[in-house]
Amino acid sequence: MHKMIIDAGAYPSPLGYGGFPKSVCTSVNECMCHGIPDSRELKDGDIINIDVTVYLNGFHGDTSKTFFCGEVDEAAKRLVKVTEECMLRGISSCKHGVSFKKIGRRISEHAERNGFGVVEQFVGHGVGRVFHSQPIIYHQRNNMPGQMVEGQTFTIEPILTMGSNSNSIECDMWEDGWTAVTTDGSLAAQFEHTILITRTGAEILTKC
Repeated sequence: MHKMIIDAGAYPSPLGYGGFPKSVCTSVNECMCHGIPDSRELKDGDIINIDVTVYLNGFHGDTSKTFFCGEVDEAAKRLVKVTEECMLRGISSCKHGVSFKKIGRRISEHAERNGFGVVEQFVGHGVGRVFHSQPIIYHQRNNMPGQMVEGQTFTIEPILTMGSNSNSIECDMWEDGWTAVTTDGSLAAQFEHTILITRTGAEILTKC
């Protein structure tokens, strides 16, 4: 992945950011986010989120997707499907003048309807000339102030976990200071896009 990014004339934004040692994040199974790539062998039935941010022509673009490894059970498939749907529902609520809190409401409604919990510890963020900036995007129900403005760019990147009980939503941090895993070991999935706010909606900037 590092070579592919460099060969494309870009730079991997995570590399060296806050001391992060790799060019992408890879989060497997119970890892919510910010997993550090290592030599762990992926197994049939695993799910893995790959989070890629690159710096190109003066701007950062941030995206992630959860993938299946081989034959994945139906529960994991459903978790991944609903997580992507939550991200897309959050994006569909965006346009100039809309309150940021609508994003979290739309995501939470769909997650809860399907029996999943929304992780509150990790948020979306402004992105562009700076890797992380305002606004902060909450993926759960909230009453934070603020409205979207035409021309803003930010990420929407919900993380869902199996079940809606508190243990499945809480996370533990590994000693590496980055890797966040579900406290109860249940699966987690994440999807992310960078979007641009327009007068009539939102344009996905990281869509393939």
